[in-house]
Amino acid sequence: MLQFDLWKRIVIWGLVLIGLLMAVPNGFYTRVEQHNDALAAIEKTGSTPELEAKAAQWPNWMPSSLVNLGLDLRGGAHLLAEVQVQEVYERQLKAMWPDVRDILRPARDVIGGVRRLESPKDQLRVRIANPAGMGKALELVRSLAQPVVTLAGVGQKDLEVSAKGDVITIQLSDAEKQALDERTLQQSLEIIRRRVDEVGTREPTIQRQGADRILIQVPGLGSAQELKHLLGKPGMLEFKPVVGQTRDPKANPGARNEILPSANEEGAYYIVEELPVMTGEDLTNAQPTFDRNGRPAVSFRLNPTGGRKFCQYSGDNVGSPFAIVLDHKVISAPTIQTAICGGSGIITGSFSVEETTNLAVLLRAGALPAPMKFLEERTIGPELGQDSIDAGKIAAIVAGVAVLVFMILSYGLFGLFADIALMINVGLIFGLLSLIGATLTLPGIAGIVLTVGMAVDANVLIYERIREELKAGKGPVRAIELGYEKALSAIIDANITTLLTALILFVMGSGPVRGFAVTLGLGIVTSVFTAIYVTRLIVVMWYERRKPKQIEV
Repeated sequence: MLQFDLWKRIVIWGLVLIGLLMAVPNGFYTRVEQHNDALAAIEKTGSTPELEAKAAQWPNWMPSSLVNLGLDLRGGAHLLAEVQVQEVYERQLKAMWPDVRDILRPARDVIGGVRRLESPKDQLRVRIANPAGMGKALELVRSLAQPVVTLAGVGQKDLEVSAKGDVITIQLSDAEKQALDERTLQQSLEIIRRRVDEVGTREPTIQRQGADRILIQVPGLGSAQELKHLLGKPGMLEFKPVVGQTRDPKANPGARNEILPSANEEGAYYIVEELPVMTGEDLTNAQPTFDRNGRPAVSFRLNPTGGRKFCQYSGDNVGSPFAIVLDHKVISAPTIQTAICGGSGIITGSFSVEETTNLAVLLRAGALPAPMKFLEERTIGPELGQDSIDAGKIAAIVAGVAVLVFMILSYGLFGLFADIALMINVGLIFGLLSLIGATLTLPGIAGIVLTVGMAVDANVLIYERIREELKAGKGPVRAIELGYEKALSAIIDANITTLLTALILFVMGSGPVRGFAVTLGLGIVTSVFTAIYVTRLIVVMWYERRKPKQIEV
């Protein structure tokens, strides 16, 4: 007999109700989006009458999760960036000079004086005064080498040290370069993600492509130039001792010094030491603020290590100027009045409020480990995205209407039951997409349209089996039971293979391919649920009410 326990009916209709309820906010997309943005702004900056009015546009007791629209539907910015990893090699070798100098200093009676030479970018060259002590010098320098730790284990050293005459040449090993490339790309990905998240964009796509490239797609952003402005700045903060000032950018700064331009005064340059006392890596937080004169500024806090270094340096150099350097420009060069040991400070300059906000974002996110070269940039306008949405709606409506009409013409009342389940199915897809916070792209809409066509497959199999049982002389109840039982294995087999295909596309694909895989996979799950449970329950409820002697499928 056709039987559905009460608890099963409650569970099935409960799941349908929850799924459709989760999908409802997408029918009021703009209103719910403004409601969500207002709540986020209230939590971050406090309540205002305008924000309260926007927050009241949608009831708080209703679900407010939305399907995120991808770049091709919402418009936004697209960038393909190449990370210049070679500059990381140069910076790492430069930073090694103090260690090399310090380790060779105790052996001066054997090797003589030590002097750093001008070197290629991928090398550090050091000359010793006494070539007879080269063996001792090589032994000491090689002791600086550390094992390179990779997924394959600990193997090669990170440095290659060689000698020719009285010159020691130090360079990174191939294993270290490979490991450094990997670390640089991973760090760049994380910092880019933090910078993009700071400006409050929705569901950006930030992923690695190939050995040294990163794809960045940010829906809802005004232009690719705006995104480049945010990402192109290294955000590299350094604190360097000031040696002097000059108006000549080509003046000789002296050994181990460099000339940097002033960010505030045109034509002014500072001579600073090449190696910083402290860098932005020691920062724990940065916030826009105002200085004592009411001018926009940026306050910052240091970690314990940075605080100790800053305290010691400022205490030893009271009365001396030091430069706050951002992106190789001196933004401020105050004179140290007293030891600064509180672990915090303030950056002043000719800033606007907007500039201090952006600077704080860059400093909080951290410095990019390497500069980026932008190979490809595109701006997709919201009008084009709206055209894509409209085209997707038309395609979905045409496909849906065609399937609805076909089912009614082919199976009559039972076809109508399948149509009801089909509409529930589409609602459940959007409910699940909203629940998991998935991003809907144009290929994703194609996946939904395909699901609409596939959704009735299970019903067709079931109804054809019911027809065969009726032709074999079975009664209505038995025919319906056997129809569902015998069609079940074919339904499961067909949908599992398609689900596995969607899973492979999701794992192996990227961007639009993943969007298609997500909607296709969710559509398969909801299609099987509606075909096996929802339509069957509708048929059972109809049969219990009418109790027909004969049925026609």
